[in-house]
Amino acid sequence: MATSMPSRAPTMERINRVTHNFLRLTLVATVLSILAPKAGFAQINMQQLPSYPSGATTRSQGRADAASTTHGAGLGIVPEDFAQLKLAPGFLLGLNVLDDSDFQGEFRIDEDGNIELPTLGNVRVAGETAPEARAHVRAVLVKNQILKDPQVTLTVLEYTAPQVTIVGEVAAPGKYPLLAPHKLVDVLALAGGPTVLAGNEVRIVPATSGAKPLLVHYSKDSNPKSVEDVFVDPGDTVQVKRAGVVYVLGAVNRPGGYVMQEEGTLNILQAVSLANGTSIAASTGTVYLLHRNADGTEVDIALPYKKISRGKAADVQLHATDILYVPTSAMKAILINSQGIISSAASASIYAVAVH
Repeated sequence: MATSMPSRAPTMERINRVTHNFLRLTLVATVLSILAPKAGFAQINMQQLPSYPSGATTRSQGRADAASTTHGAGLGIVPEDFAQLKLAPGFLLGLNVLDDSDFQGEFRIDEDGNIELPTLGNVRVAGETAPEARAHVRAVLVKNQILKDPQVTLTVLEYTAPQVTIVGEVAAPGKYPLLAPHKLVDVLALAGGPTVLAGNEVRIVPATSGAKPLLVHYSKDSNPKSVEDVFVDPGDTVQVKRAGVVYVLGAVNRPGGYVMQEEGTLNILQAVSLANGTSIAASTGTVYLLHRNADGTEVDIALPYKKISRGKAADVQLHATDILYVPTSAMKAILINSQGIISSAASASIYAVAVH
């Protein structure tokens, strides 16, 4: 009996160890069975992530990839006048004719304004809009008995944007894209509008060789109906002329050159008013106007300023580069000079008394 007891104890220990290991394995198997579906789901998600050429996947790379994907899927901005764009040499067109693969592809407009189509040769499309060119190609296919009722799709893939040149007295002179004809008012708005020195004349030089320039009476303060009907074509040059300058000299408080105002007009009273009025030594009975004619000759005209200022004579409209001269009264000059001499003498006497 004494020898059998030690052998029984190890047997019980082995049973306990086996039982403990079995319970551990059962617990591990249970945990794995629970986590296995989740591990598979994570693996599928990892397969859906974007791949990178090398290196670890970083958060910044993920943002860049998402941004590029969003940009590629975004809509392009098309100018509002794109539908009126006239086709020109250099444009790349995409053509698709249903049920005829020979007329599917990209076609570049050559220097003569043509696209070369299979079996049809050159078809001129320059100067037409995309819808007009599509109708033109369709008519050519029907005329040459290629198809009875062709379904034609024509799109503009590449184009060179025509420009308009705006110079002169505008806020931002330069060249601006102009896909189709626009009103003169809208074209001037592209350059920020006329400046304060702009006159009332706008010169439009057409892009067409040999065409005569158009001179438009335009005011930045008001736009009459006649101006609204003036259109500018792509390639034209728009020149906003500077307002004329009138020079007021002589016995005025601020002699100098003054820009013609009030829509490009200026009369004598307005010119003197811009010069801060006549000085105390002015002879206001008669003023003199030096005017240059179109042939270059100059005339000197005496004008009754006092009667004009009192409304007894009609005012006179001035022209650009006119010179208005207000003379000095000799008697007033003598009196002013005498008063200056007396004041100087009095100051000198007072100074002398103070010294001695």
